[in-house]
Amino acid sequence: MLRFKSLGSGSGGNATVVQVGSGTELVHVLVDCGLGIREADKRLGAAGLTADRIDAIFITHEHGDHIGCAVQLALRERIPLWMSGGTWHAIGSPDCEGLLRIARDGAAIDVGPMRLAPFTVPHDAREPLQLRITDGNATLGLVTDLGHVSAHVMTHLAGCGTLLLECNHDEAMLLASSYPWSLKKRVGGAWGHLANSAAAVAAQALLAQGLKQVVAAHLSEQNNTPGLARQALADALGCAPEDIHVADQRTGCEWLTC
Repeated sequence: MLRFKSLGSGSGGNATVVQVGSGTELVHVLVDCGLGIREADKRLGAAGLTADRIDAIFITHEHGDHIGCAVQLALRERIPLWMSGGTWHAIGSPDCEGLLRIARDGAAIDVGPMRLAPFTVPHDAREPLQLRITDGNATLGLVTDLGHVSAHVMTHLAGCGTLLLECNHDEAMLLASSYPWSLKKRVGGAWGHLANSAAAVAAQALLAQGLKQVVAAHLSEQNNTPGLARQALADALGCAPEDIHVADQRTGCEWLTC
């Protein structure tokens, strides 16, 4: 069984636990750890886990709300730490004491029965990667930081039954916000963050390819609301807004099965 739980999603810190297996034969991968180490331990505990249960950490890119305490946690618990070479260089090429594993676009990573397929995304980072994850039966797509949904991204998301999908901002709210114009251009640009409307277009296109469940993620606290994100996705997918899950900054989302 493949299931996952966001531990928190937004500019204040992102982390998602993905679990495969059943009973005592469980494998856990932590995707991003953009939290302080005490907060990471606290949120893992709230999810029913301890850090020593994590089998691998995968970092999507170097921004602080994604890298957080990842290196510190990996060293403390001796957990293999996956990231792109560009991300590693961007965080100062730290000595990971033999735990560093370099991830690449198109190169699958096996963690027990879980297969991670990294793919590049258009985002203003050194070498950002997002993930397609499967246990051989169900498939989860994680796309939380990208400025637009490229053809390459769509190829990797095709066939995913569940998406944790960035819905960063409502375009009208961003335009009317107090952000300086330079920041508005960055967030709303092709290498920034995904608008509700763009997320909805992608989700609708993937509906015919097996998409059944969507979690809206990385919502801006200033330029979006859960209601707007839910409505945009619900309109695209032909479902009720309450059928759309939202991962928030403080509690993430509940455990969801793919």
